Amino acid sequence: MLAAWMKLAFTSAQAWQEAQVVMSLRAMRLARGGALAQAEATRMVTEKSAALVDAAMTVATGGSAEKVVRGYRTRVRANKRRLTR
Repeated sequence: MLAAWMKLAFTSAQAWQEAQVVMSLRAMRLARGGALAQAEATRMVTEKSAALVDAAMTVATGGSAEKVVRGYRTRVRANKRRLTR
């Protein structure tokens, strides 16, 4: 039981660190202004809404907290790849 909690804590900490990087990259994009910044702002809102719905569905269908965190990490990594191109 303790091992499962430790794994979740570690995975959550990794997600937090990765999210910080993406937040910085997004802030830089927004600070530049223009069409890319507007598109990024719109994308942020729609992605957060979709991620919330996905997380709620995962929990509602009996998914674990770790599965929810994995889903968020997948989205965060995709954003990092996109923003660092």
